[in-house]
Amino acid sequence: MPAHAAHHNDREIETLEEFDATVSARGTLAGFRVQAVDLTDRTRELLTTDTAGAVFLGCPMREDAAAKIRTDGALVFPPVPDLPFDPYRGLVYSPDELFASLADGYEATPDARAYAWFQRTKADGDVYASMLRAIHDDSVSDALDELLAGARVVGVMGGHAMKRGTQAYEGAARLGRELARTGFTVATGGGPGAMEAANLGAYAAPHDGEMLSDALRLLAKAPGFTPSITEWAAAAFEVRARWPKGGRSVGIPTWFYGHEPPNPFASHIAKYFANATREDGLLARSNAGVVFLPGAAGTVQEIFDNATPNYYESRGEPTPMVLVDRAHWTEKLPTWPLLQSLARGRSMESRIALVDRIEEAPEALKRLGG
Repeated sequence: MPAHAAHHNDREIETLEEFDATVSARGTLAGFRVQAVDLTDRTRELLTTDTAGAVFLGCPMREDAAAKIRTDGALVFPPVPDLPFDPYRGLVYSPDELFASLADGYEATPDARAYAWFQRTKADGDVYASMLRAIHDDSVSDALDELLAGARVVGVMGGHAMKRGTQAYEGAARLGRELARTGFTVATGGGPGAMEAANLGAYAAPHDGEMLSDALRLLAKAPGFTPSITEWAAAAFEVRARWPKGGRSVGIPTWFYGHEPPNPFASHIAKYFANATREDGLLARSNAGVVFLPGAAGTVQEIFDNATPNYYESRGEPTPMVLVDRAHWTEKLPTWPLLQSLARGRSMESRIALVDRIEEAPEALKRLGG
């Protein structure tokens, strides 16, 4: 997955480094969009640079600079005070950002505070709060598109109830590691359980084989995010500290299910307020296919959310779908027969597979053209 790079071919500025490079190289900010960059110490540059037609989204700056660029004809959307998140953010989140202050308990983290704000505002009908949520989610989508440009993304879907220390969790982690080592970018729903396991596997990809086994043993001491999210997250950060420089992957969680925390093993976290936007975006960006591990209602929904555009080819050529665990998907939740019936006679028929064991999933993806 490519690292976030400066936008040489467009008009967006999302870091102070990009701001300085643009001013130095071009000598103008006219027409640019500057997102969530702290410009408090760039007053001289703002006072001496043309900003006609520019848009500044949530950029702290001194009042004399703001007055000057408004006179130039720029639009200035000031930072929103007293919010636990930045609606204009230019980049996706990192685990360190969402879990800052974890030492004081999960409730003190930006992730928990954003969820608390969402709980307070989601049902009050306040158009201002709903507008802030929409702006935030659109900013996250824009940042995610930039992050994943050119990447071959495989989605791994599965239930949040899968516990650390189980054989199923280990299998999902080994799947994530194998996919990452094959060159795919692993994308998950970003939460606990199977999602965390797949992100952990991708994190382990650059390390030797023993690292994952050791990490699994360490994590098993805090098997689930209940009763303590703080202990669950702290165990993950202990793994990250012991084995730094892990592999990249993406988690795409939602505050709609804010009682489930994001997992710290996704190197990039695109967290949304709107679950529908998050669900569709996760599947739409899985351009190299999706692996569906055993899950319940949420995973069943994701299977058919993915099957629908494959059926109609509304996103182009159908992408591979691999369902893991024959008994689960034919007996416990008989999703596979319906998926087969939908696919029959259509292009997607050659892009679906059911396998017994998680170890078979990478080969099935390859066979289906992932």
